[in-house]
Amino acid sequence: MSEGGVDSGGTGPTAKAPDLSGATLKQALIKLGPLIGLVFVWLLFWSQLGDRFANTAAQTEILRQATIIGIAALGATIIIIAGGIDLSVGSTIAMVSMVVAKLLRDTQMDPTLAVILGLLAAAVCGFAIGSMVVGHVGRVVAVAVGLLAALVWLPQQGMAMGFTIPIGIAIAAGLWLLAGLTIRDLKLAPFIVTLGMMGIIRGLAKMVNIYGNDQPSTQVSPGRETWIDQINAFQTDGPFSFILAYFPISVLLFVGLSVAMALMLRFTKFGRHIYAIGSNEETARLCGVNIARTKILIYTLGIALAGVSGVILMAKIGQGNATEAVGYELAVIAAVVIGGASLSGGAGSILGTVIGALIMQVVIFGCGKMQMDSYIQEIITGAIIVAAVALDQLRHRRAT
Repeated sequence: MSEGGVDSGGTGPTAKAPDLSGATLKQALIKLGPLIGLVFVWLLFWSQLGDRFANTAAQTEILRQATIIGIAALGATIIIIAGGIDLSVGSTIAMVSMVVAKLLRDTQMDPTLAVILGLLAAAVCGFAIGSMVVGHVGRVVAVAVGLLAALVWLPQQGMAMGFTIPIGIAIAAGLWLLAGLTIRDLKLAPFIVTLGMMGIIRGLAKMVNIYGNDQPSTQVSPGRETWIDQINAFQTDGPFSFILAYFPISVLLFVGLSVAMALMLRFTKFGRHIYAIGSNEETARLCGVNIARTKILIYTLGIALAGVSGVILMAKIGQGNATEAVGYELAVIAAVVIGGASLSGGAGSILGTVIGALIMQVVIFGCGKMQMDSYIQEIITGAIIVAAVALDQLRHRRAT
């Protein structure tokens, strides 16, 4: 080979392999960024608090307190990866806590069935949100009006339930047909839909306790002890006390759901479609992905997971409360973004979200141990959210 990188045959300069070491290091740092952040925050509070922070009881308490935000963040992860957003998380959590508590108190229902119905209520809200996002606004309005007529307006007129349900179905069917002829495919931005649903679901949560109660309240006590009360409690008795004494059922549930969601994203067609829609929706459509059906499933599953957090919240505070979980949507979104997900869609992981939720909870727990005023904690949490969004924008800028 001659000088200047020209081969002896005179065919031109030889190609040199590009140096990818710098790019590889940057990619590794980006992927490990959430974990590095968690270690940094943990060491920071350890240096300030010592053994008051770095002990087994404190660490298990952090895990326990992280489950409500963490499980809701699992659902938000798939929504954000698909290029969406959900601002109704806190309202959904509060509503499910109210529904389950109301069913336990007023119907003496089996607690397992009450939990299933509570999660079904969250899933219905997710289905409605997904339907509006993909353009089925008229259908959602038709069903909502029919339900309100059958369950609220007609009974208030003194009509028997045997008549209100058929009339409600007829109203819904008529409006459904009218919507199909007039406002088909009216797609709305996820931000606007979930912002509106945040208020609607919060209102529904407050409305749950109106019926059958002479003194309506935003709080409902279950009125009896069930297995739900033990979800978020450390248990020192029983056959599994060697685990539950350190890791309550809520923590084990968080771990189990995290593993299941990670496997779903990694190995299933549905998971690949989530990433494809977030990366480029039009390309995904051309590749045969049913965009509307997939988005509806994404919001249904994602918001149903927020319902699981609602059950854990009820177990934690011992009652349903329609005014709880205010602002949780910001903490959930921050946990997802801190974990490496992009608000532009197409990027994110369950492991990153878990780490992001732990970072948020370590900060909250550490500030509490240092006896900081609540306004200081709010300022720190807000700063973390801004920093997380800024990091997301920097990652997106470098990628483009």
